[in-house]
Order: sequence, then C-alpha cells, then structure tokens
Amino acid sequence: MRRFGTQGPVNPEQHYIVARTEELTEFIKRVKEGRYIVIFAPRQTGKTTFFQRAVAALTAEDLTYFPIQLNFEIYVDCERSEFYESLAKQIGKEIERVFQIRGEGLDEALTHFLDHAKITNHLSMMDFFEQVQHFLKYGDDLQKVVLIIDEFDGIPTTALKGFLHAFRHTYVTQATFQCPHSLGIVGVKNITQLDYDRSVSPFNIQDDFALSNFTLNQVQELYGQYTDEVGQAFNPEVIESIHKQTGGQPFLVNRFAQILTEEMDIPKTDSITMKHFSHALQLLLEERNTNIEHLLTNIRKAPRFQTMLMRVVSYENSVPFNPDNDIINELATYGVITKGTDRKCEVINPIYLYRIVQAFKPLVNGLEDDYFPKDTDGYQYLTDDRHIQMEQLLDNFWDFIARAGFRILQVPETPQEFIGQHLLFAYLDQFVTSVNGTMYIEVPTGRGRMDLLILHNGKKYIVETKIWRSERGMPKVKNNSLRIYQQKV
Repeated sequence: MRRFGTQGPVNPEQHYIVARTEELTEFIKRVKEGRYIVIFAPRQTGKTTFFQRAVAALTAEDLTYFPIQLNFEIYVDCERSEFYESLAKQIGKEIERVFQIRGEGLDEALTHFLDHAKITNHLSMMDFFEQVQHFLKYGDDLQKVVLIIDEFDGIPTTALKGFLHAFRHTYVTQATFQCPHSLGIVGVKNITQLDYDRSVSPFNIQDDFALSNFTLNQVQELYGQYTDEVGQAFNPEVIESIHKQTGGQPFLVNRFAQILTEEMDIPKTDSITMKHFSHALQLLLEERNTNIEHLLTNIRKAPRFQTMLMRVVSYENSVPFNPDNDIINELATYGVITKGTDRKCEVINPIYLYRIVQAFKPLVNGLEDDYFPKDTDGYQYLTDDRHIQMEQLLDNFWDFIARAGFRILQVPETPQEFIGQHLLFAYLDQFVTSVNGTMYIEVPTGRGRMDLLILHNGKKYIVETKIWRSERGMPKVKNNSLRIYQQKV
C-alpha cells in the first residue's frame, strides 16, 4: 500500500502524489522550445520530485531528447578544480544510466570518450558538451541534450560566474545543435543571491518557472488517492481546513495526512472528521519535524528577522512587499513570507504564523503568577458543564494588565509595540493547555489581527484581536479591540 511521503522525493509507486499535470506539460513545452529554465523555491516544496518526474517523462517517452540530471549538493565545500574534475565523471555516469533505462548500450566510441574526457574549467566544459553531442543519436538525427541541475546552490563560488557565462554563451549563439539544448537549474537561492560579488548576473537569459504550493483541488486529488485505495474518506471540511492551515505547503499537507492515517489509530471504517483534524493539528503544532526545523533556523538567523516578522504579524498595514529589500527577499526565499493580494508581506500559512509567535514568545515573561487573582486558577472560567466563559476570561485579561502595571513593559526580548499580543497569546495558551483544549491561529496573514481559534469540549471559540490606535498613532489597549465568537464544533 502506498503512503504519504515526507522524507525526500516521492514517487508514484510508493507514495500518493500530486500529478501537477499542467505544470509538467508547461515545463516540457519550454524544454522543447530550448529554454534555459530556473526554479528557486524553499526546501520541501516538491522541486526535486517535480524535476525527477519531468526527466523520467523525457527519458522514457521522447527519444529525440536526452536528459542528463545532476545534483550539485555534494560540491558545497569543494574547490573549483575538484568540482570540474568530478563533474565530468558525474555526467558520464548519468549518460550510462539513461542508456540503461532505455535498454540500450553505449557504443565503443562513446565509452572511450567518457573514460578519457576531462573538464578543468568552464571552457573545457563547453568543449565537452560540443563533443558529447555527436555521440548521441536517434536514427540519423542528433538527440537534444536536456541538462537538469538540482541543488544548484552547492556550486563552489569560484566556479559560479564562469559556469554561468559558459551556458549563456551557448544560449545566445543559437547554434543549430546547441548543447545543452535546454537547461534547468533548481535551487533555493536565486542567481543574484548566489552572485556573491554583487555584480550584474551573467545569466540574464533565464526563464523563471513558478512551482506553487498545492491548490485546494490538488489536495483533494492527493487525499482522494488514499480514499480510493483504502476506502477511508476525509470529510470535505477537513480537507478545506488542512489546505487553509498549511497554505498548500507540500510537506505540511503530507505530514498532516501521515498523522491522520498512520499515527492516530483511526479505524479505517470511520471517516476522518473535524474532531480528528483538531487533534492532528495540535500534534503538528507541537512537534519538531524537519520542515519546522528549517523554519525556526531561518527566522532565528538574524535579530532583524524578528522585528520584521512581528511587524508583519502585528500591524494591520503590514509591510510593503519590496523584493529589493534584503530582509524581505531573504525571508521570502526561505518560504516564510509572501506577497499578499494587497502587495503587502504576509506569513505564508497559519501553521508557520503560530510557530513564529511561539518561537518569539519568551519562555518565562515573569508575569505568569499574575494571570489570575491570588488564591484562584483558570478553572473558575468553566461552567458546570465545562464550557469556557470567554467574556469573563478576557475580562480577567484586562484586570491582569492592570495588576501587572508597568511590568508589562519589561517582558524580556519583546519589542514594546508587540507586548500586548504576546501577552494575550501567552495568557490564552496557558489557560487552554490547562483545560486540555486546543488553540491555533485562524487567519493566515496576521495584519494586525491574530484570530485565535480555541476548541474545547465540543465548542469552537474565535477570539478576534486587532490593534487599536489613538489619533496620534500610538497602540492602546481597549475593550473593543477584542471580539468573541463561539459555536458548536
């Protein structure tokens, strides 16, 4: 039986997989047109899987094209000479692999060439490709070489400019049998970020290719494969909620499904409901998987990232999405923020937003003992049938602000303008945990609103927060800056 994959590239024999048919068709169309294509996207967004499937299609279905797939990750600490020496060997092995897949053997002349070929710099690399082209034939015609390079960020910095100049020269000469005919570069950082001396990039002939997160229809397609094989259905509301919380991020979509179908022991005869969704979301919000590790590592790389992200989260006007700003550009490269429909920065999905707030929340703010009046605890805000009295709970939050007084301005490592939302989040988080509820963020963008959704004892409560400002633009605490909604789950 297939499963949902989160460990590296996925394949249709072992995993449920989103076909991305339209994207594959468009990519192969550009390959046949001889484009030099680049895709730079955050890790664990399905780039490698996508290009492996494109290469497999070209290898098996169209013998007029000869795909060569390389991976530069292993070159990250190499010198230029080591890079080029290994490159010749890696290309030779890949050529042999393609012949084997097609059930063909290398002729003696090609074998001799690959055994003795050497690449020492970008000039000899150009000569290598010109020569190898003449050995690759389909009938009486020369095959068109398609070179795909994964993890391009690993290329040694000393080899980068010459390497790009070489392929630019090949592209602009527009020879009848240019080799490679098409080039695909896959990585996290884009060409300009890799061009470390900040000069004009030599690779200005690139054709950018967008590989977006999964749409709702694609998540439905993915989960539908599981239902067709196993018989266990996802309630439509569950799929919609998963897409909303993950923003369609491929790793998170698959990880959510792993928890629901493999780790929660839900009988396969039962449909997966919103109650199951809530439990799975709580588990996902509390675990440290590789995707969340990447997120937390990236946002903690520089103190300026915290200030930027908290402005995005806490201010209704957010921050204009300016790709020429180094901080915004880097956070977008890491897949933390994106450009919203109003051209402002927004956190890319609610799960990331929740983990960002958690990451920047002080472990101890020094005010925990003042959350509730002396000789009381949070349980007085539950009714006899154990439902939350949200209005009274939030009234106590205002009383807590008064009890704490000036000390709320001394919360460690928190900019003063963000303290109010930090404290409300920490206050509710502590209460909800103590009564065995679940809290997560409902609105994906922040934008001065942090809508907190609380699930407890069969009821759903939404606390809508919003920064209220005086005429002078200073943040203030005011009762009408919170709204409460509740309904049955």
